[in-house]
Amino acid sequence: MTFSASTILWLNVRPWWKGGRDPKALLPYGAGSTIGALSTICVGGALGWGASGIAGLASTAGSKGVSSATGQSSASALPTGSMGTLTPEGAVVTVLILVGVALLHRSSGKQDRRRILGGAVTFAILAFLPGVAGALQWLPNLVNEAGARAVEALSKGSTS
Repeated sequence: MTFSASTILWLNVRPWWKGGRDPKALLPYGAGSTIGALSTICVGGALGWGASGIAGLASTAGSKGVSSATGQSSASALPTGSMGTLTPEGAVVTVLILVGVALLHRSSGKQDRRRILGGAVTFAILAFLPGVAGALQWLPNLVNEAGARAVEALSKGSTS
């Protein structure tokens, strides 16, 4: 599972590391990574279904690639983890992030479109791993908190 994702990650981070390391250059990959990671906790929704499908395809492709290259069967199945859960407010923020990433994808050039998709695929796979999920536990908390604060701000009416 991680062979494919690690390769995509390396192909996106290496040019940035070798280049000027401009944080803006990571925006396309980071945007895709964010929605890819969030999709792993969208249980029962289209994003969650897509993340599971991507992880399954990558696992099969990675196993065949390792077996073909080395003659050995790939390692046993890796354990899975979860970053947490989304609240209804966090789910709305996640959809808004999806819309933002889709708009960024539409307005980007060919290279950045690939980076956005690469980030989404990479983290739709890696965020299922316990270590990565644990390291990203702040992400659903941030999204849930942003949604809760937005609802709170929108709920307050004029008190004149």
